[in-house]
Amino acid sequence: MSSLFPALTDGPGERSETGVPPDEVWGRIALRFGERSATYGELAGAAGALAARLRGAGRVAVWATPELETAVAVTGVLLAGAAAVPLNPRSGEKELAHIVSDSAPRLVLAAPGAELPDALGALERVDVDASAGPGAVPDETAGDEDAALIVYTSGTTGPPKGAVLPRRALAGTLDALADAWQWTADDVLVQGLPLFHVHGLVLGILGPLRRGGSVRHLGRFSTEGVARELNAGATMLFGVPTMYHRIAEALPGDPELAEALGRARLLVSGSAALPVHDHERIAAATGRRVIERYGMTETLMNTSVRADGEPRAGTVGVPLPGVELRLVEEDGTPITAYDGESVGEIQVRGPNLFTEYLNRPDATAAAFTADGFFRTGDMAVREPDGYVRIVGRKATDLIKSGGYKIGAGEIENALLEHPGVREAAVTGEPDADLGERIVAWIVPADPQAPPAAEELADHVARRLAPHKRPRVVRYLDALPRNDMGKIMKRALADV
Repeated sequence: MSSLFPALTDGPGERSETGVPPDEVWGRIALRFGERSATYGELAGAAGALAARLRGAGRVAVWATPELETAVAVTGVLLAGAAAVPLNPRSGEKELAHIVSDSAPRLVLAAPGAELPDALGALERVDVDASAGPGAVPDETAGDEDAALIVYTSGTTGPPKGAVLPRRALAGTLDALADAWQWTADDVLVQGLPLFHVHGLVLGILGPLRRGGSVRHLGRFSTEGVARELNAGATMLFGVPTMYHRIAEALPGDPELAEALGRARLLVSGSAALPVHDHERIAAATGRRVIERYGMTETLMNTSVRADGEPRAGTVGVPLPGVELRLVEEDGTPITAYDGESVGEIQVRGPNLFTEYLNRPDATAAAFTADGFFRTGDMAVREPDGYVRIVGRKATDLIKSGGYKIGAGEIENALLEHPGVREAAVTGEPDADLGERIVAWIVPADPQAPPAAEELADHVARRLAPHKRPRVVRYLDALPRNDMGKIMKRALADV
């Protein structure tokens, strides 16, 4: 197979697959974390030296802190033909012990001085030297179907499952995004995402490296950091909705931030739906529209709004090149109507898919249809022009009320348009008459004067339809969220 990182493997004097002369690429900044940086030549030396040590290692755990060493570690593991197992530093001992037992890594890579928990105590530790000088990069010998990453899912219904992502999934997704986003070696990405997840690691680190471009990682997200980097020449911003919400909140009083965002070539949001209200506030202040894409750990990226397409708020665009996407009824019958109303489960097939859940043949078999489509569990509608609009998760966001199938996402967006609502989540609960009734969980903008339940119900009914209005409203100080900013709706049942 061709290299995952042509900018690293095509050294000075060799032909480059990135479209940039190799000698020029070699001296470019590849990675920057705060004040620390590495050129492609320096990254090749550090990752190449690590790769030589890891040959034949099989699986290698990586303590995935937001540091230069994590990027060097994962690059070195992939150059060695091994599989990286990114570990969330915020995971508890029980979850880490399960991941280590399940994936059986040969050793763990970490930044020098990082304190590792007892759950990793039995593993050989190797400190990553990110300052190794220029050196040779070993030839990549792994095949397209060989494992590149084993990323553990959140485990909401049991212990986390390890999704095995092959090298062809990484290459396929990143090349499809390059097509959709017109992503080139000239792009400079700014992000502040965690590196144990596919968004921050695959898209936000491996993406720029595959293109021969550059990434500036903020370490910890801040609107000040975003403004600084975009004003200093960064062209793209990747974030999650909580980050864009903070940007939208800061814009009215921060003209420098508005100016910086207006300079960006591409603003991309993912990992959860970005409320339409935040879309509109950012567009009004900056003249730039955020585009959304849709993916999962098991599938990497499935759809996106294209850079040359219409950045339509509330949608995740069209299927990426090579990805087949269909909506199906509960009995598996494909939905052929692109009418913006018919709700079905998204199923996808293509080179972007994982190969298996590690050590879980039962779960792997259940995840796929007989004709090879992956059951995402996400519910959506398709517009007449093919744009996909996700309305929620099948397990938690599809509400069957009064004979209607209702997606929680569109009700949440409507609620967020009310000036008295800061945050909103919508769930269903059993109802003897309706089957399920719609419940709105509200964080009010002013806790001392929350909007009345009847006012919110009328607000939704006017914007959507009467049968989509919430029947119950519950008020909270904050919504439970995970590390990626996603609302944990199962936890609402315990509130």
